[in-house]
Amino acid sequence: MGCWTLREMLGRRAFDEQELLDALDEVPTDSIYVHTYGNLLRHKYIAGPYPNDFATWAAIQVRDRVLGEKLAVIDPFEFPDLEAVRAELISLIDDHLRSMRSVPRVVFGEPFDFLQSRVVEVPTGIRVQTLREFRDALAETVDASVIFYHMIEARLHKGRKQSHFSVWIEEGLGNRALAESVGRLDPYGLSLEGIRTRLVALCDSALKQE
Repeated sequence: MGCWTLREMLGRRAFDEQELLDALDEVPTDSIYVHTYGNLLRHKYIAGPYPNDFATWAAIQVRDRVLGEKLAVIDPFEFPDLEAVRAELISLIDDHLRSMRSVPRVVFGEPFDFLQSRVVEVPTGIRVQTLREFRDALAETVDASVIFYHMIEARLHKGRKQSHFSVWIEEGLGNRALAESVGRLDPYGLSLEGIRTRLVALCDSALKQE
């Protein structure tokens, strides 16, 4: 399965970091999702220096590189759910503002527009039955949105602890070692194409052992 997102404006904007903080406490979790995990789907090929939209806005639009770098090190994949990610963002920004004499705000940049999104599943018609077929499909056939859906969307947005890939490799192929290696893959700091490369490399290693 692949996917694409329907994004909509919430009508909530932040012109300074205090307004960003206040909004973070009130927006729905879908907005936290689209501005953190969803960043991967919008940037499939290149992993930027700021892996989430909040860090990018603080560093580029507000020109507060200190806060941008602080927000950039938050790895959303280390948190159990979206509320925990929200709490970490709020805590970090609040601590930062307490150390400032004035609230950094947009002067020449753009305000932060909060979005929310709905993920739409898209069947690809591609099915695999062996590790070799799985590896080849990853390397040569499927769109990057397939990797997002099975590695990110299914595991995090729907509250699963494992990706579809890990579950199928262990239960369908009986390869627990490979499933555990895929499960340990941390998408933070990678693009979807970077994740694809890592997955293919793990499959190649497993195929050599077979």
